[in-house]
Amino acid sequence: MLDIKQDARNFACRVVDLKKEYVLKSETVRALRGVSFDVPEGDYVAIMGPSGSGKSTLLNMLGCLDQPTSGSLWLGGDDVATMNDNQLATIRSQRIGFVFQSYNLIQQLTVVENIQVPLFYQGRSLTREQNKRTYELAKMVGLGERLDHRPTQLSGGQQQRVAIARSLVNNPYFILADEPTGNLDSRTSEEILQLFERLNVEGKTIILVTHEDEVSKRAKRVVRLKDGRLQWDKTNTQEVRDAAAQYAIDNMPVEA
Repeated sequence: MLDIKQDARNFACRVVDLKKEYVLKSETVRALRGVSFDVPEGDYVAIMGPSGSGKSTLLNMLGCLDQPTSGSLWLGGDDVATMNDNQLATIRSQRIGFVFQSYNLIQQLTVVENIQVPLFYQGRSLTREQNKRTYELAKMVGLGERLDHRPTQLSGGQQQRVAIARSLVNNPYFILADEPTGNLDSRTSEEILQLFERLNVEGKTIILVTHEDEVSKRAKRVVRLKDGRLQWDKTNTQEVRDAAAQYAIDNMPVEA
């Protein structure tokens, strides 16, 4: 018999028969109706679905921001579906790197300090190695010359680069990106997608939620939800991914 706990160690996460029900005005809403899929380490998965598909609910589950009604969500060898709020907070701060559409940077903090925010949540003083990693991440995302800048001094693309560096500071099991190009123009969006692709080539696992077909084609896989169920889970060939990248470049607006 398959040992799911042992087998889950080979995956960044495993979603097993996940269900979520809400009661609204005495009516039961079945947001997720038994969703299952795996995300192996090093994968790059785009999650799609129309309004009401359960996409946002699944995002909250994957981010350990909500708990399922039933089913399992494995991160490594741990089923986080059975954890309490304090345990989930620890998981969020140590195993998941969040990237949001609106960046969610703290306006009073510098680039370096914003990258360090997940480390502060651990309640310990920063080590020399953690400080070094912060500066390395800032340089990796192209912000080595803006370490002391605050968010109001950065463009949208630069702020999203800070958010990506912040998502990596704890060396998470996976990056969970919610519409990361939603607030960006096409040129800046392409820069962010290229950065995600480079991180994935380097071995980082990425789960990206999007409503844009052209963005989803840049991922290795596309998981689509409909009416709370898994509609399909398909692999993008390298030809599809390359064509989507070339399409983005060919349709880039000409700079004035």
